[in-house]
Amino acid sequence: METREYIERENRYGAHNYHPLPVVLEQGEGIFVWDVAGRRYFDFLAAYSAVNQGHCHPKIVNALTTQAAKLALTSRAFYNNTLGEWEELMTRQFGYDKMLPMNSGAEADETALKLTRKWGYKVKGIPKNEARIVVCDGNFHGRTITIISMSSDPESYSDYGPFTPGFINIPYNDLDALEKELKHPNTAGFLVEPIQAEAGVYVPEEGYLKKAAELCKQYNVLLIADEVQTGLCRTGKMLACDHENVRPDILVLGKAISGGMFPVSCVLADDHIMLTIKPGEHGSTYGGNPIAAKVAIAAMQVLADEKLAENATRIGQIFRDQMKAFNSPLIAEVRGKGLLNAIQINPIAGKKAWDLCLKMMENGILAKPTHEHTIRFTPPLIITETQMMEAIALIKQSMTEFV
Repeated sequence: METREYIERENRYGAHNYHPLPVVLEQGEGIFVWDVAGRRYFDFLAAYSAVNQGHCHPKIVNALTTQAAKLALTSRAFYNNTLGEWEELMTRQFGYDKMLPMNSGAEADETALKLTRKWGYKVKGIPKNEARIVVCDGNFHGRTITIISMSSDPESYSDYGPFTPGFINIPYNDLDALEKELKHPNTAGFLVEPIQAEAGVYVPEEGYLKKAAELCKQYNVLLIADEVQTGLCRTGKMLACDHENVRPDILVLGKAISGGMFPVSCVLADDHIMLTIKPGEHGSTYGGNPIAAKVAIAAMQVLADEKLAENATRIGQIFRDQMKAFNSPLIAEVRGKGLLNAIQINPIAGKKAWDLCLKMMENGILAKPTHEHTIRFTPPLIITETQMMEAIALIKQSMTEFV
């Protein structure tokens, strides 16, 4: 089959809830992917930061296939011999009492919301059904009905009401607005992305997270950090919160926790929060399955063994320095941290970020817009300096040809 035929078949039989670039991929290795015609591309999306360890990392593949051949799923109706090992690794790595396993980032965020409300009622003493959770404009935590109820993006929430109540939106990176809402006695939690990735890689002012954590502690409110995209070495630290030595009360992880090999997510918290949920009150058939546990253990080991946080710091700085120094009328702003970066595009002759992504695709670079005029650049963290310089040359070539 040709590329066109694959695309036509998806469009004929699949829902139209995504708008992919017109490329059909069939193979991946490291930082590269190949399409059905055998053409190689730099992957500068990395499955929205799920593939931090690179495509088909042999250690993670081995963990997956070995466990899949032995025992795949038990459900949580029984114990299995792998989950405890993963839970111990994660709680020791991040310094929490307990871990609750789920599958997707949205499920993990929903879990964190339920934990926050339960804690608010059982521990803080908020009157029944009156708990408030503060969130930020521009947030992206998934696409469930409850999560889009807190969204400020019309594309996410339009025509899906009625919405889940109990969320208070404030501007991102605004401590005064945050403190005002934290003072309310029924506020249970503050859910925040350390860097707003989907919104366009918006990095808050230095000290924002640290001060937010202090305010949450002052007003007895839980700080919930959604590190689904920013965590696991993407920004140059194991967690983006680590840049300011912030320890959230609830930590949400997903995506790269499996190296892109399997749907895995989790929530970490201490006993006084986690144990407010009792048996039968929350769960998932696939959450904590043996394959997920072994894959996550291997993926975490790769992050440490290959020093991917350090590499993200060094190579990310090269990317930003090179692009900021490039004199192109297309570039309005370059921003980011580690290998979570974005370029704000000046529209030229009515063309948008999508059009530039098509040009980059022609030249062997795969990236996607987030909103009309922003392109996110998030390659696998294993990328070398030589590879990055080759990719940057192709990005610059695309920009030059584009104008």
